[in-house]
Amino acid sequence: MDLNTVTQYRTPRSRADLALKPGERIMGGGTWLFSEPQLDTTGLVDLTTMGWPALEYTPQGLRIGATCTIAELSGIPARNGWRSHPLFFQCATALLASFKIWNVATVGGNICQSFSAAGMVSLCVALDGVALVWRPDGQDYRVPVAELVTGNGTNSLAPGEVLRWVDLPEHALRARTAYRKIALASLGRSGAVLTGRVDEDGSSVLGITAATLAPTVLRYPSLPDADRLRADVERAEGYYTDPLGVADWRRQVSAVLLEEIRQELGG
Repeated sequence: MDLNTVTQYRTPRSRADLALKPGERIMGGGTWLFSEPQLDTTGLVDLTTMGWPALEYTPQGLRIGATCTIAELSGIPARNGWRSHPLFFQCATALLASFKIWNVATVGGNICQSFSAAGMVSLCVALDGVALVWRPDGQDYRVPVAELVTGNGTNSLAPGEVLRWVDLPEHALRARTAYRKIALASLGRSGAVLTGRVDEDGSSVLGITAATLAPTVLRYPSLPDADRLRADVERAEGYYTDPLGVADWRRQVSAVLLEEIRQELGG
């Protein structure tokens, strides 16, 4: 869609260029931004011209640049010892987007849009992703992606702050993982996305996204038994009702699918 209120488009090359003028907005791939009118937006600042690396391997794990596209991340090559590798493609498919969107939409944009059904949020919840955020005053801070997202389309970012990258730790990448998604229609938007992870020390992390307004992360020193898990899932807050599913349905399918994940990872 044409954004007929936009009169300026900037291509930043440095951090200083990211200082926003009144009416300007930061843009990643722009796939959501151009999908509906943005009546209060008069200028766009395109992060894709910053020249950030898409993916970097570090001694601590994997660093995903904010402008890395969904296609780049979903196609990441398998790496020795990284048993969580299937999750990259699985969480990308939760987006239910065309290949055209995958090649333009960015990981950072998907996280910062912060929809409950955001596939990149599901990935980061599963693998303990931690975001580095640039403040307008030149300072930085880190925040787990699971805490950055505060609701369906809301997050903790202040005006002018920019997500620079997300770090996935090595121990999570080496873990065994499992994934489930359900929607009311076979090709529908996610009603619930469930992820599970068992680390090499036996500790486990189970995630609920899409079914709750903000991510739900359940951590255990080892895989819980079925009764403990079901109780924790049913007590989780934020199950919501919209045209894609009622709250009780989201709660029940989350319990059923996380039990499947528990059994898969415990086998």
